[in-house]
Amino acid sequence: METRTSFIATMQETQHLSPEKGQSPANGNREQFDSDEGSSIEDADFNWDEFLEETGASAAPHTSFKHVEISLQSSFQPGMKLEVANKSNPDTYWVATIITTCGQLLLLRYCGYGDDRRADFWCDVMTADLHPVGWCTQNNKVLMPPDAIKDKYMDWTEFLIHDLTGARTAPANLLEGPLRGKNPVDLITVDSLIELQDSQNPFQYWIVSVVENVGGRLRLRYVGLEETESYDQWLFYLDCRLRPVGWCQENKYRMDPPADIYSLKTISEWKCALEKSLNDAANFPLPMEVFKDHADLRNHFFAVGMKLEVVNVREPFHICPASVTTVFNNHYLQVTIDDLRPEPSKISMLCHADSLGILPIQWCLKNGVNLTPPKGYSGQDFDWADYQKQCGAEAAPHLCFRNTSFSRGFTKNMKLEAVNPRNPAEICVASITSVKGRLMWLHLEGLQMPSPEYIVDVESMDIFPVGWCEANAYNLTPPHKAVLRRKRRIAVVQPEKQLPSTVPVEKIPHDLCPVPQPDTTGTINGRYCCPQLYINHRCFSGPYLNKGRIAELPQSVGPGKCVLVLKEVLSMVINAAYKPGSVLRELQLVEDPQWNFQEETLKAKYRGKTYRATVKIVRTSDQVADFCRRVCAKLECCPNLFSPVLVAEVCPENCSIHTKTKYTYYYGKRKKIIKPPIGENNNMKSGHVKPARRRKRRKSIFVQKKRRSSAVDLNAAGSAEESEDDEPDVMEDETGSEETSSELRDDQTDTSSAEVPSARPRRAVTLRSSTESDRPPPTERARRSRRPQPHSYGEAEKCTQVKEEIKQEEEEKLILDSNPLEWTVTDVVRFIKLTDCAPLAKIFQEQDIDGQALLLLTLPTVQECMELKLGPAIKLCHQIERVKVAFYAQYAN
Repeated sequence: METRTSFIATMQETQHLSPEKGQSPANGNREQFDSDEGSSIEDADFNWDEFLEETGASAAPHTSFKHVEISLQSSFQPGMKLEVANKSNPDTYWVATIITTCGQLLLLRYCGYGDDRRADFWCDVMTADLHPVGWCTQNNKVLMPPDAIKDKYMDWTEFLIHDLTGARTAPANLLEGPLRGKNPVDLITVDSLIELQDSQNPFQYWIVSVVENVGGRLRLRYVGLEETESYDQWLFYLDCRLRPVGWCQENKYRMDPPADIYSLKTISEWKCALEKSLNDAANFPLPMEVFKDHADLRNHFFAVGMKLEVVNVREPFHICPASVTTVFNNHYLQVTIDDLRPEPSKISMLCHADSLGILPIQWCLKNGVNLTPPKGYSGQDFDWADYQKQCGAEAAPHLCFRNTSFSRGFTKNMKLEAVNPRNPAEICVASITSVKGRLMWLHLEGLQMPSPEYIVDVESMDIFPVGWCEANAYNLTPPHKAVLRRKRRIAVVQPEKQLPSTVPVEKIPHDLCPVPQPDTTGTINGRYCCPQLYINHRCFSGPYLNKGRIAELPQSVGPGKCVLVLKEVLSMVINAAYKPGSVLRELQLVEDPQWNFQEETLKAKYRGKTYRATVKIVRTSDQVADFCRRVCAKLECCPNLFSPVLVAEVCPENCSIHTKTKYTYYYGKRKKIIKPPIGENNNMKSGHVKPARRRKRRKSIFVQKKRRSSAVDLNAAGSAEESEDDEPDVMEDETGSEETSSELRDDQTDTSSAEVPSARPRRAVTLRSSTESDRPPPTERARRSRRPQPHSYGEAEKCTQVKEEIKQEEEEKLILDSNPLEWTVTDVVRFIKLTDCAPLAKIFQEQDIDGQALLLLTLPTVQECMELKLGPAIKLCHQIERVKVAFYAQYAN
C-alpha cells in the first residue's frame, strides 16, 4: 500500500495538469473552453456549401484524413476469394472473387470468367450463401463451375490450385457469426469494454466502457465511475492506447485506475468494479476485428537527456524546448517540457517513436515558427546552441523522428471540422491559417471568447473532413455569422409570372457581396456581374430534363455575381431532371481550359440519397453565354433553354420540331431529317389535336398510373417514386419508333391532356396538379378524342382507326393472378417466357430478378445492366410496363 501511495504522489507531482483535472489534449481534457452557448440555434441554419461559397474557401480533401478513410473501409477487400452457391444449381458451390464493395453488398465474379464482367452479380453478405474458401471440403459440399464456363478448362482442380495460390481469402469470421457484414467501427457498441493505457505510465491500464460511438470517435468512461461523466475521455478507436480486454494480463502489466481518480473510490470498490467488468467482457467480448487496423509501434532511438521541440500539451498554441526524462523500453519514453524556474511546473507526456507533436531541434527556426523559450530562461533571444551548452545536453538525432515535411495535402485557408482541445466533446468549424511541414495552425470558429490558433499534426485523429459531423448526426459548432447568412442574397430570382419588361429586377447592394478570390476588388463590377438569365420553358428540354419541372421554374435568375447566379441555375436544372445524378455527372464534364472558372460543389438528391460533385463555373460575364451553350449542349437540349436571350414565341434554333423520341445529336454531329407536323395548323384552329394512334392512348394510361401512385405508399417496391422520375424516358423511347399523323410538340407530350385548346398557354398545360381534378379519366378522354373531326379524317378512316385502337387495347390489357410484389425469381421468369421476350428469360434467372426488382426496371437500367440493344430493350420494357399498369390497377389500392 505504501508503494502504491508513493507512486501516486510521484504521478501527481509530475503531471501538474489544469485545476479541473484535465489531461493532455490528445487524450481529451475536460477543461471547459468558452464556446458559444447559443450555437445550437445557429446550427440549424449552418450549411457547409453556403459557408464555403461565401468565404471563397475550399474543403480539405477527404483523402487527407487517414483515420477517417480507414474507418470507412469495408472489412472485405477487392480481390478476396470466397465460396458462393451456384445460381443455376444452389446445391453446388464455386469460388468467386470480390470485385468491389458497397456497404454490406459485394460485387462477385466467379473464378474462370477472367476479365469478362458480364456475369458479375451483387449479393448481400447478410443473406447470401457465402462461405470461406475450404468450407465445401470441410462440409462435403460439391464445388462445380457455372454451366456457362464448365467447358472452358479441362482440369478445374488444377485451375483452382493455380488461382488460389497466393490469393487473399475472406476471413471466416466476416462471413459467419456476429461479425457478418459489419465494418469494424460498427462492432463497437454502447457498453463495449476496452482497456485504456494510462496517460503517464505505459505499463498501467484500466478498463473503460463505451458511452458513445460517433463514427469511430469513442466517448469512454472508467468502470467504477458510472455515476459521473466528469472524467469521460474522447478517443478515436484507432488510438494505440486502446487494447482489447485481457491484453494487459497477457503482457503482465498492472491493472490499476489512473492516479487522478484513484482516491474517488475505496480499494474494495475498485476491485469489485474490475471483477464485474472482466466477467462482462468475458461474456460479451469485443471482436478482435476492431483492432485489426491498429498500427504497430516501431522502436525508438531516444536516450535520456536528449533535447527536442514539442507542442505544449496543456496549451497547444506554443512549441517549447523539451527533454527526454525517462525511457521505459524500446517503444515508450517520457518527454518533459523544460522549466528553468526554482520550482518548476513539470508538464510531461508519454511518447513513442511516432507520437504527434515531437520535433527535432531547430525545426522552428527552419520553418519560420516562433519557439517559446523555457520558463525561467534568462536570455532575450533563445538560441539552441547556447542552450545546449548551458544544459550540457545533446540533440535527439533526426532519425528519431518521422517525416517532418509530410503535409497530406492540407493547405492554407482550407476548411475542416476540429475538436476543441479544451472541450473534447465539442467539434467546431475550423480554418487552416498556416501549414508548416506536418503541423497545421487552426482557427476555431464559433467560440465566444477569442482563442489563439492551436497547433495540430496533419495525422491527428481530432480533425475531420467537412460534413463528418452531419454524416454521423453529431452537433457541429458553427461560425457566429451563420444566422446572418440567409439575409445575404446575391442572385435574385424573379417570381414565376413576373415579366422583366414590366417589373424592374431587384438588386442587392454591392457592399454585401463577399470576396470570392483574393484578386477581386471586393465589389461586383461589370466584369464579374452576370446578366439576367432566362429559363425559356418553350424550348426543347432534351432527354435528361423533365418538361413539367422545367415549366415550374422561375422565368429568370439574376443579375448578380456570375458564380452565384450560374450555380443557382445549375441547381434548378439538376432538380428538374428525371435523374438528377445523371445530370450532375454530365455537368462535371463541362469545361474549357480558356475559361476563368471557379470550382463549386453542387448537390443532387434522388430517392433519399444525396450526391455531390465539383463543377467548374465561369467567373466573368463575357464567358456566361458560352458557358450556358456548353451546358445545354452537354444536356442535349436547346441552347436557349437557359441563356441571356429571352425567347418570346419562336426559338431562333427552331427547336420546337424536336421531341424526346426524335433527338439524336442536336448540334449537327449526326443530322436527322425530321418531317414537320402534318395538319398541325388545322388542328389548332379547330381546337383539337388529332388522335394519335397507340401513342396517345398509352400516354393517358401512364398519366392515370402516375395519379394513382401519388396517392399510394408503395414502400415495398419503391416503384411509385420511380414512375415519376424514370418512366418518362421509357415511355418516350418506346413510342419513338411509331410515326403518327400529327407529331406532338415536346411540350405537349409531357402533358396529361389529350386535348389542348389553342388559347391555352403551353406552360399552363404542363402544370398538372392544378387541373388534374377537372379532367375526365384517361379512357374517357381517349373516347372523346375519337369523335368525328371533318377537318382531319373521313368517316370511314375514323371508324377503322377506332376499331384498331380498341383491338390494341384489348391485346395489351393484362390481368394478374397474384401481386407482383410477391413474385419470386421463378414467377418472373415464367411470365417473361409467356411474352414475346421469352429468349431474355435466362437473364432474369441469372440476375435473380424477383417481382420487386421487376417493378423497378426502366429502359436505361435494362440497357445498362442487361446489355441489350435499344430494340429488344424497348420490347422488354413494354412487357414490364404492362405489369406495372396491371399492378396499379389491381393492387395499388
